[in-house]
Amino acid sequence: MANEAQPCPCEIGHKIEYGGLGHEVQIEHIKAYISQPPSNTDKAVIVVQDIFGWQMPNTRYMVDMIAANGYIAICPDFFAGKEPWHPSDDWSTFQEWLKTRNARNTDKEANVVLKYLKEKCHAQRIGIVGFCWGGIVVHDLMMKYPELKAGVSVYGIVRDSEDVYSLKNPTLFIFAENDAVIPLEQVTLLTQKLKEHCKVDYQTKIFPGQTHGFVHRQREDWNPKDKPYIEEARKDLINWLNKYI
Repeated sequence: MANEAQPCPCEIGHKIEYGGLGHEVQIEHIKAYISQPPSNTDKAVIVVQDIFGWQMPNTRYMVDMIAANGYIAICPDFFAGKEPWHPSDDWSTFQEWLKTRNARNTDKEANVVLKYLKEKCHAQRIGIVGFCWGGIVVHDLMMKYPELKAGVSVYGIVRDSEDVYSLKNPTLFIFAENDAVIPLEQVTLLTQKLKEHCKVDYQTKIFPGQTHGFVHRQREDWNPKDKPYIEEARKDLINWLNKYI
């Protein structure tokens, strides 16, 4: 995945075979995958994709997991029809590809999805979760939209500047200790600056021995040593949503 602080593509990891429990909808100019909870609710969560796009089975698995925990969960195509990154693409073209998919310029899509959730799904309390590229989107939108009651940014970090610490509502940042995309110094700086400037609840959490993509792009059964961390991170994600939405 691309990260704004050190933009470069990463391996797709374990792309799972998963059909999904939800369905696709058209919302104005974008498509979305939506999954419903076991019972009616007025709580919803927007899930933001990584560079591999809104149709990636791993991301849809996470959408369904969030829905199973009692939320209307929706994963819109934040690329708005543009092609996602493909593992077979030439990495030397990645920077050019990224220029037309600015993670800090998704307000148009966010507005459309928020309107849909409020008007069509009758959602009254809304949170947001994002992975990699989507983690940057979460960080950015949590500084702009007070109606987003909780955010979880999973291995996404916004480049350091004075305007990136004024979060509107509680935000959890999940990182991997051995992330080749996000150096730990950047996580340390983020934590330090949030402590100085942030006026709402936040948490930065680093998972030992883990690599970029571990929460949603690594199979739980791949390495027994990693399984507890994958499960813990997913549990933290859900607990954060439960606490603040």
